[in-house]
Order: sequence, then structure tokens, then C-alpha cells
Amino acid sequence: MAVPHVLIFPLPLQGPVNCMLKLAELLCLHQEIHITFINTEYIHQRLMNYTDILVRFEKYPNFKFVTVPDGLPEDNPRNGDQIGKIIEGVEKVSSPLFREMVMMTTTTCLIVDGIFTFAVDIAKEAKIPLLYFDTISPCAIWTYLAVPKLIEDGEIPFKGNDLDVLVNGVTGMEGVMRRRDLPSFCRTPDLDIPIIKLVIKEGKHIVQAQGLIFNTFEALEGPILSQFRALCPNIYAIGPLHTQMKAKLSSQYLPNTPTSNSIWKEDMSCIDWLNKQPNKSVLFVSIGSLATMSKAQFLEFWYGLVNSKTRFLWVQRPGSIIGLEDDNNNMPMELVKSTKERGCIISWAPQEEVLAHPSIGGFLTHSGWNSTLESIVEGVPMICWPYFVDQQVNSRYVGEVWKLGIDMKDVCDRATIERMVIQVMDVKKIEFLEKAKHMSDLAIASVGEGGSSYQDLDRLIEDIRLMRI
Repeated sequence: MAVPHVLIFPLPLQGPVNCMLKLAELLCLHQEIHITFINTEYIHQRLMNYTDILVRFEKYPNFKFVTVPDGLPEDNPRNGDQIGKIIEGVEKVSSPLFREMVMMTTTTCLIVDGIFTFAVDIAKEAKIPLLYFDTISPCAIWTYLAVPKLIEDGEIPFKGNDLDVLVNGVTGMEGVMRRRDLPSFCRTPDLDIPIIKLVIKEGKHIVQAQGLIFNTFEALEGPILSQFRALCPNIYAIGPLHTQMKAKLSSQYLPNTPTSNSIWKEDMSCIDWLNKQPNKSVLFVSIGSLATMSKAQFLEFWYGLVNSKTRFLWVQRPGSIIGLEDDNNNMPMELVKSTKERGCIISWAPQEEVLAHPSIGGFLTHSGWNSTLESIVEGVPMICWPYFVDQQVNSRYVGEVWKLGIDMKDVCDRATIERMVIQVMDVKKIEFLEKAKHMSDLAIASVGEGGSSYQDLDRLIEDIRLMRI
């Protein structure tokens, strides 16, 4: 009988790579499954620079990394603004090499990012099953799939400038989604743009896979998962993956200390700073690995944080504040002084560790899906300031559906920031912490023995092992 051999190919960005590496390690714990993990050269180099990834995966003889070029020039910043070019580069340069790998090896299953539509034809040609793993939230992907209907119904492009008009064309989300809560690309006045075409194409291809893997859990997104099952009966909801990973390592008596898959250098000094702060007193602020803000927005954030009188730990990723590099010395003295008193600013944080720290009482986030799930697991209420694509959807669900925080999208003034920080960290602190604790308990139960995500992961492993997909 052939040995089960899975080829994993994530979208080469921090979030998807982090997620797929966790899934790869969970599969590696079953030694009869062989894994080949494809990274772009850029991502792989950064992982080697800033993590112990090679040492960590060395203990799995059934695992290997392979690298491919991403087709982008060396100096491309590969941030949020470049996603279109990253996907184009993978399609033109990496996908022929991926096809070659599939044809030349005894691959028995493909696990590929949902945005890589080229995988459908390659899997058909090789006569092997394809599992799409979209590492963003199912609620966001569901809105992607609704784009053709929204266009057909005339709901996009928007008529007029009122972003608070309710949207009716997303099945199961009636009465929840306003125009401003749709993925950011829905705001375009012109439908003839690459991202809209790509999303429509993804929607047509995703349902051709033999199964869909999601980093979520039944108690969080059950109604949306039911909608997906009508399109693709074989759904594996195996999240939160980072919690599943810790639980599995513990159960096998392996070290389950926080592992980093970061493509940025983490500043561990912030943990010492947090150790000196009172319980649940610190607001963690981070806009993730891709989002950017202008210098004007940065100053509004800073004034809002300082005026709220709350302690804060703020991640300012290199390159995330446009125009700041040239002007770093002319910062208002009152901000610098107040930050010394009750703030800590770093360039990148060990986020899972920070959110798990007892001093953290809230998270001002860009609402990326990994960040949202990490916050949910640790029972940390959120203030959401989404940047693009799926984050607009996630932030609406956090504020309106799950009631785990406040949605601050489309505003960036110091008075609003101050007010919302005070709401989460003071006025409604107990109420938000109670709701967050309840959802955290459900998340942890889902990966415990017999939980919905535990069972789905078991089924995924068995299906791959016995090659019955």
C-alpha cells in the first residue's frame, strides 16, 4: 500500500503560513503520514532568521521543507498592498514548480490555500484528492462566495455613499451585515478589477475540492459551517489550531511551550514589562503583519491611548506607519512622557504569549483571523480596527454576533479611540470579560477529547492515513 504523502502549500503571508505550519505539525505526530511543506524562498529565509523552525521540525523524520521562488523582485515589501502581486507571482512562477512536484512524487493528497485556484486542475491531472484550507474565517469566506449574487442583485457596487445600509444578499447573514461590514474590496466602484475576478474564480473552484479545512470551531461558527456543508459536505472544522496543537503535544507528553512561526523578530522584553503590571490592566495594541496606517492615524491612535489613561503595550511593526521613518524625532513631548509612565512600545510581540498573560485586559486589533482566535481562546475582549479583505467581516461578528468587543471600523479619531478603550478596559470591563470567558471555555472544550474540533481533526487524519478522501 502507498505511504500517505501530503503536499502543503500556503499563501506566502505570515497568517496562512503560521496556520498551515501548525496543521503540518499536527499531521506529523502521526508518523505514517509524510509531509512536504512548500515555502517561498522569502518566507523560508525569514522563518530561519527569526524562529527555531528547522530544529523544531527536525524531530519529525516524516517532514521536509521545499522552497520555490515567488516571482517578486527582492525589494518588494510583500505587505498588505502587495497581495495581488504575491498571488500573481505564485500563479506565474511557483505553480508550474508545484505541478512538477505533484507529478514527480508519490503525493496522495494536496492541502492548499483556497486562493490557489490552479490546484484544482493539477489535482485532477494527478488523480489525487484536493483539500482547500482557507485560513481566514468561514464567515468571511462565505461573503466571498456571495459576491456573484451581490452583483446580480445590484447590491455591489454600492449606490450612494451610505455604508450603513443593510445587505440582504448573503444567505444566513440577513440583518447583520451592513455595506461597511463586507470585505473591503466590495467598496470598489469598478467591478472589473483583479481582486473581484479572483474572488469570483475562488468561489467557483473552492466547491470542486474534495473537502474544506477551516480554522474555527462549531460553537463559534456553527450556522455558517452548516451553510458550507450544503455546498461541500466534507468539512473539517479543526480550530483553534494553536490550542489544538498545545493540547495534542501535552497529551503526548511533548513540550508545549509557545512556538513561534513569526517572520518578524519578536521582542521578548515586553514580557518582563507585563510582569510588573496589575492583573487585566493592559491594553495590547497590534495591527498585525500586513496592515499599515498613516502618520496622522498613528498620532490619533497615540493620543487616544494616552488620553484614556490606560496602560498599553503597542506593537509598531517596521514599515507599518507610513511616513514615520523620516520624522521619528518630532513626536509631541506629552505623548512620549505619558508613554514612559504607562506604556511600552515594541517592534513585534510574541503574540500568543502576550494574549495569555494575566496583565492583558483587552486587545486593540486589526481583526485578522489568527489574532481574533488567539484573543477568543485567552478570553480577551477586543476593540476592532479592521484594515482589509476578511477583517471587516470578522470585526462585525466580534461586535454584533459574538458580543466579544467593540467594532471601531472606519473611524480613527482620538476621542473615539479614547472612549472605546475606556468602555472595554473600564466601564464595561466585567461584562466583556464574562462573555469572553464563556467563548474561551467553548473554544478550549472544542479541542478537548470528544470536542467537535478534536473529532474533526481525528477524522481528517484518518481520511488522509487511509487515503479515503
